[in-house]
Amino acid sequence: MSSQKRFSADIVHHEDQPVQAKRSWKGYLWDTWDLPQKERKLLFKVDGFILTLFSVGFFIKNLDQSNVNSAFLSGMKEDLSMNGNELVYAVSIWTAGYIIGQIPLNLLLTRVDPRWVIPTVELGWGVLTVSTYAIKNVKQLYAIRFFIGLLEAGYYPGLNYIAGSWYTQRELGKRAMIFWLAGLAGEMFSGYLQAAAYNNLNGVLGHAGWRWLFVIDAVITFPIAIIGYFIFPSLPLQGKKVWWLNDEEYELSRQRMIKDGKTGRTAWTWPKFRRVIFSWHTWVLPALYAIWMNSSVQQPMGYWLKSFNVKKNPPVPGVTFTVAQINTLPTIATALFIVMALIWAWLSDGPLRGRRWPFLYAGSVYVIMMALILRNRDLYSDITGTKVLYWFVRLMSCGGPLIITWINELTSDDTEKRAIIIAAALALAYTVNAIAPNFVWKTVDFPQAKKGMTYAAVMSGLLIIWTTLTLVLSIRDERRKAALGTTSKEAPASPSSDQVDIESKSIEGDNDSTSVSAEGPHGQRVPKSGHILV
Repeated sequence: MSSQKRFSADIVHHEDQPVQAKRSWKGYLWDTWDLPQKERKLLFKVDGFILTLFSVGFFIKNLDQSNVNSAFLSGMKEDLSMNGNELVYAVSIWTAGYIIGQIPLNLLLTRVDPRWVIPTVELGWGVLTVSTYAIKNVKQLYAIRFFIGLLEAGYYPGLNYIAGSWYTQRELGKRAMIFWLAGLAGEMFSGYLQAAAYNNLNGVLGHAGWRWLFVIDAVITFPIAIIGYFIFPSLPLQGKKVWWLNDEEYELSRQRMIKDGKTGRTAWTWPKFRRVIFSWHTWVLPALYAIWMNSSVQQPMGYWLKSFNVKKNPPVPGVTFTVAQINTLPTIATALFIVMALIWAWLSDGPLRGRRWPFLYAGSVYVIMMALILRNRDLYSDITGTKVLYWFVRLMSCGGPLIITWINELTSDDTEKRAIIIAAALALAYTVNAIAPNFVWKTVDFPQAKKGMTYAAVMSGLLIIWTTLTLVLSIRDERRKAALGTTSKEAPASPSSDQVDIESKSIEGDNDSTSVSAEGPHGQRVPKSGHILV
């Protein structure tokens, strides 16, 4: 379906002419309010189980991922003698594992029930997280972080692939942003959790407060993983009905995906492989996400706060910050970021009708401006002013979930291709991110990090160019499809046995039938009732 023309659910059929229906104010707040009752009930369940579990799970994942940074600022640096670039190396090693696991684990979701895959990798990294409690040297930290990265690799791309298999294009942007922001909340909470561990557990049983953080994180992780075995559903077009949907709701979920252009799994054949390899999606879309991820300014505020506490030649004599302040003050930036990201998601799905690209342009211009300001600023001449700049430096770097949503939409006609490209986007992004920090975001260069600020500005300029390329290619495809009178992005793969004759079935509505009877603009099928289920 078109990446520019959205929301077939807004179209009604009257006297054989499709017209635009007005959306209610409630529909702009949350899209399900403008849907028929049975579809609204279905989405209430899907949101209640899937979106809630995704959000809590990604919160835990980012909590476990960011605990090393919190621990580093709270005593691990001194205890493990991490006085050089060891923290950057630890992050890069985690990233290496994360890269290796991306595509295999996401492809596994096209063949194995997500109920077994996602909770299992979550349990695995929970065990490794608690093991970090006992590390004695930095080499042990490196080994554990690699395997944590390997297991966590299946989580974020997997959640996006699963979400794209349950939600339509008018619903996906907000939800992708919501569970991504839940992950950022986990990153923010890690600072508060580390501060509490340091204040209340430091020295308990003879162990430093930073070590207890890993134990607490694991204790939180295990129950969420176990619950996942009972709640995670199969995908509508390629699995069994989950216990929390009845037969009618399950059938409706399948019809929604078919009408949205989604497909079930198909066998790998040479023509299919060739279509994937030679599609522009395969080469352009992963690069778009990789450029975005590496265009953000790495948050320097914690290093800046810690720089006041050196014993020799402090930058501002008499000014210091406590360990609690070093961990908690940067979280204000995350809170502001979350508010802006939610505004972006609602605008993208709502008034901008599914357009993702305007936010990439806006974010790129903002990052260029902020990076150049911080690169050339005296960080210690106006402490309050610098603090405020740090709180706002990443305010508009929230385009990632919208890019993943865009990828989900542009590749919706081939489930394996969709899984590969989502994972490839993450893998490429983290590949670049594993290399670049060693040269441009060195720990010893913080807090000024002039090379890093310049790098962020350059990558943001490249993001403007690459967004334009993606937009031009997607518009070209839409024009070709319009000329051919089809809504498929490519020659569609043969449907799986799960999909055969689905569209010929009907589900009884509240006061109308949902049987397909006509076609709306751009090839959408219009039910006799006048509503299009998407």
